[in-house]
Amino acid sequence: MSKQDTVRAIETEVRNCRRCELWRGRRNAVPGEGSLDATIMFVGEAPGYWEDVKGRPFVGAAGKLLDQLLSEIGLSRAEVCITNILKCRPPGNRDPLPREIETCTPYLDRQIKAIKPKFIMTLGRHSTSYVLSRAGFETGGITELHGRVYEADLNGLRAFIIPTFHPAAALYNKRYEDDIRKDLQSLRLELEKRR
Repeated sequence: MSKQDTVRAIETEVRNCRRCELWRGRRNAVPGEGSLDATIMFVGEAPGYWEDVKGRPFVGAAGKLLDQLLSEIGLSRAEVCITNILKCRPPGNRDPLPREIETCTPYLDRQIKAIKPKFIMTLGRHSTSYVLSRAGFETGGITELHGRVYEADLNGLRAFIIPTFHPAAALYNKRYEDDIRKDLQSLRLELEKRR
């Protein structure tokens, strides 16, 4: 099966998924989007209101900020892959529950395996915790982890993981926007160094 066929099959499964109760409240599942040949994958936590409405990741205010910050380092949404650990919106935008993460992340694992990104930037504490623990690292708070570069083996894929704050946090605290900007600049430097 080609990479495109594999990714399309995952997307179809996500859109029809009923593995947990989140499907009952969703308008649209949000599998993710972007380049199938992306060197960089961004992994957020879960769809929000506008993502649920449109069926696309990071299309609300946090997504607009992410797009702006990407453009500052010379990247566009079309060049990267963007997804979440949960593919359906939790009620009221609450945090993902451990059972939901356990049920939904096999989709993410398969997306990573199919796309084979060289860099994975995790957005927020839940995605950071999941991806780092999957790679065998101890996890802690996002404040202490952000901006570090972790060389990892994810199911046979060599990748560099760079955690940062979720863009939604930066909408409420300008300091986080500055931290995300610095972390994205670190990503850009790592990308240039490892070409």
